[in-house]
Amino acid sequence: MTSVPLLISAPHSCSYLPEQQAQSAFVNPLFELTTANYSQLIQHGFRRSGNEVYRPHCPHCLQCIPTRLAVNDFKPNRAQKRCAEKNRATRVVIKPAEFDSHHYAMYLRYQQQRHADGQMVHSSADDYIHFLSSHWCHTQFVEFFIADQLAALAVVDCLEQGLSAVYTFFEPEFSSYSLGVYAVLWQINEAKKRGLPYLYLGFLIQQCAKMAYKIQYHPLEGLINERWQLL
Repeated sequence: MTSVPLLISAPHSCSYLPEQQAQSAFVNPLFELTTANYSQLIQHGFRRSGNEVYRPHCPHCLQCIPTRLAVNDFKPNRAQKRCAEKNRATRVVIKPAEFDSHHYAMYLRYQQQRHADGQMVHSSADDYIHFLSSHWCHTQFVEFFIADQLAALAVVDCLEQGLSAVYTFFEPEFSSYSLGVYAVLWQINEAKKRGLPYLYLGFLIQQCAKMAYKIQYHPLEGLINERWQLL
């Protein structure tokens, strides 16, 4: 991998494990990022948040495990099969990663319903689009429609060796459709269609319920001691 200049953040409270202090290694903002070099960085455990690329660098905690799924080996469990069946009529539209007021309004409703105690519930329109999009990455916004109503949006990075699931949110009234699960299933199938071997799912944190769901997708690989291995 091309040498990439990294900076280390100051210690701060961990967003996922409140009793822990966290640090991150992040790519120097002056470095010119592209989809190509991010495709290399994600293989080394880095993730994108807006234009910033980072990975955990906590000296006393190893709870954050980067994960990916070999899509051709994926075996859905019973709940995932039921979810796919329930969404047989769900319609998908792929769009550029651009601001849309309907997406933003749904994002705020989702945050209010699911993460009312978090900071993102107060996101401005600029906060929202800067968090999900990037001026250097090939990102797509994937809309999911149920009965012609916008029900969910998945933010997907399209990389050289796979897709990366950035974020998914949905209308609370459609929570019974398990659209977070369905978005992952759709991305698995989409990666297969595009001839890409992996879907990158972000960090697995088993002690944090909202980050532990990834273990439900098999066979899941984790980056441990700089080596991808089955979890």
